[in-house]
Amino acid sequence: MQYFQLIEELNRHKDQKFADFQQKIINPRAQKIIGVRTPLLRKLVKKYKGEYQTLAAFCDEYYEVAFLKLNVLALLEYEEFLHYLPDAVKSIENWALCDTFKPKCISKHREAFLPYLEKYLTGDEFFARFALVTLLNFYVEKSYLSFIFNALQTCDKTPYYAYMGASWLLSEVLVKHFAEGVEFLRRNTLDIRTHNKAIQKARESYRLSQEQKELLKTLKRK
Repeated sequence: MQYFQLIEELNRHKDQKFADFQQKIINPRAQKIIGVRTPLLRKLVKKYKGEYQTLAAFCDEYYEVAFLKLNVLALLEYEEFLHYLPDAVKSIENWALCDTFKPKCISKHREAFLPYLEKYLTGDEFFARFALVTLLNFYVEKSYLSFIFNALQTCDKTPYYAYMGASWLLSEVLVKHFAEGVEFLRRNTLDIRTHNKAIQKARESYRLSQEQKELLKTLKRK
C-alpha cells in the first residue's frame, strides 16, 4: 500500500458535514480532517492490523492517517510497541487522537511502563495528556495512587488539554477511591483550577452518592 492509495480509500468514506463538525470540536494544530466517521476508522484499523511499519512511513498530514497509525500501533505486543512509541507519539497533536490511543499491552506491563509515563508527563501538552489519560485507563488502583498523586503535582497543567487531562484523572480517582482522593484534595497541593475542575467532574458522575457529592462541594477552593 502506498500513501496516495490510503488517502483515496479514506476519501471514499468522506463525510463533509462530519469533517466540519470534527474541525470545530478537535481543533487540530496542523492536521487536516477528511471526515471519516470513527466506526469506519476502527474497521480500517482491523484491516491494517500488522501493517504498522507501512503506516509509520506515512506523514501526519491528515487526522485519519494519524488515527490509523496510533491505533494499529496499539495492537502490537509490548516490546514492539515500545520500539515505535517515541516516533508515534509525535502524531498526537490533539485531544481526540490522545484519548482514542489505548495500547492494551500496557495493562500487562504497568510497572515497566512507569518510567515512560514519567518522561511524557514533563513533555509537550499532548505528551502530558497521553501520560495522564494512560494513568486513567490502566492505573487507577490503590497500589498506584501515590504515583498518580505525584504525577498530578509535578506535570505542567498550564496548557488547557493537560489541565483537563489532570482534572479528569483526579475525578476518576475520586470516583473509585473516594477516601484517598478526598485526603489528597485536603492537602491543597494542586493549583486551584485543577483542584476545582476535578471536583466538578467528580460531582457530575452518577457513580458517587449525593452525600459524597456534598462533601466534595465543601472542598472547593476560592
